[in-house]
Amino acid sequence: MRSGKNSGLWWYFVSMVFIIILSFVFIMAVLAFLYFRVENNTWEHGNPFPPILTMVLFSLVIGTTISIMVGRKILSPITDFSKAAKEIAGGNFDIYLNESHRVNEISEVAHHFNLMVQELRSIETLRNDFVVNVSHEFKTPIAAIEGYAMLLQEENLSKEEHDEYTGMIIESSRQLSNLSGNILKISKLENQEMLTELAEYPLDEQLRQALLLLESLWSAKQLNLNLDLEEQRYYGNEELMMQVWLNVLGNAIKFTPEGGEISVSIQADSSWISVIISDTGIGMTPKVRKHIFEKFYQGDPARAAGGNGLGLPLAARIISLSKGTIEVRSEPGQGSAFTIKLPVAGA
Repeated sequence: MRSGKNSGLWWYFVSMVFIIILSFVFIMAVLAFLYFRVENNTWEHGNPFPPILTMVLFSLVIGTTISIMVGRKILSPITDFSKAAKEIAGGNFDIYLNESHRVNEISEVAHHFNLMVQELRSIETLRNDFVVNVSHEFKTPIAAIEGYAMLLQEENLSKEEHDEYTGMIIESSRQLSNLSGNILKISKLENQEMLTELAEYPLDEQLRQALLLLESLWSAKQLNLNLDLEEQRYYGNEELMMQVWLNVLGNAIKFTPEGGEISVSIQADSSWISVIISDTGIGMTPKVRKHIFEKFYQGDPARAAGGNGLGLPLAARIISLSKGTIEVRSEPGQGSAFTIKLPVAGA
C-alpha cells in the first residue's frame, strides 16, 4: 500500500537520476573528444585526470540544475493542489485550479478537483438555504401562536373572537407539527440507502384509501374524480408509499380550482408499474417545474400558507429509494400530470 502511494515520487527520482546520468555521459563524450585521444596506447595531452575531474563536477552541476528545474515544473501542480486543499479545509470554496497542463493526467486531476469544489460549494449553499428556510418556516407559525395567545388575554372578548383565535392557534400548532415531522422524515430518508419492511400489497386499493383520506379536501371543492385503477399488486414499503400518494394527490387537490377534475390511473408492463396522477389545475411554468422537488421551494407564494415545500421532495426521495422515478408534465393553465414509475418485483 505504501509503495503504491509513493510510486509517483519514485518515478520522479528515477527520472532525475536518469537525467544526471545522461548529462554525465554527454559531458564525458565531449571531454573525450576535446581533451584526449588514444594513439598507440598513449594519451596525447598527458595526464587526463584533472580535466576529467573538472568535467565530472561540471556534469553534476548541470545535471542537478536540470533536475531542480524539471522537479519544480513537475511539483508545481502538486503544490497548487496542496494550497487549494488547505483553502477548502478552511471553508473557502471559491477555488479554481488551472486545467491546462501538458500532462493529461494532471489536467484530469485538476478538472475533477474543480468539479469536487463546485459540488462542495453547492452543498454548502444548500445547507445555508436549508437553515434559513427552516428558521423561517418555524418562525411563522410560532409568531402566529404568540400573537393569538396575546389576543386571548384581552378582556371582553366575544365568543366568536375567542373561537377564531383558538382556531388559529390550533392551525398554527398543526402546521408546526407537520413541518417538524416532515423535516425528521426527509432527514431520515436522506441518510438511508435502501428501504426496509417491504411487503406485497394491492396498490390500487392503497390509492383508493389515499383518496378517501383526502375526501374532505376534494369534496369541499366539488372536484370530479376520474379513476382507472385495475387490480395491481406491488412489493414495497406500504407506509412510505402511502405518504407519496397523500403528498402528490394533496398537491393536485390544492392547485385545482373548484369544479375541476383529478384523474388517477395505473398502467403496468413486465418491468414497470406506472401511476399517473393528473389534474386540471393552474399548472406550472418551466421555472417552477424545474424546482418543485427542491426542499422548501414553493412556486406559488400566494398559496404558500397551505404547505411548507417538503411534500414533493419527500415523495421524490421515497420513490428514489424504491428504485423508481417521478416525472411531471405541466403548462400554465393546463394542469399537471405526475407519472410515478415503480419497478416490478423481480424485473
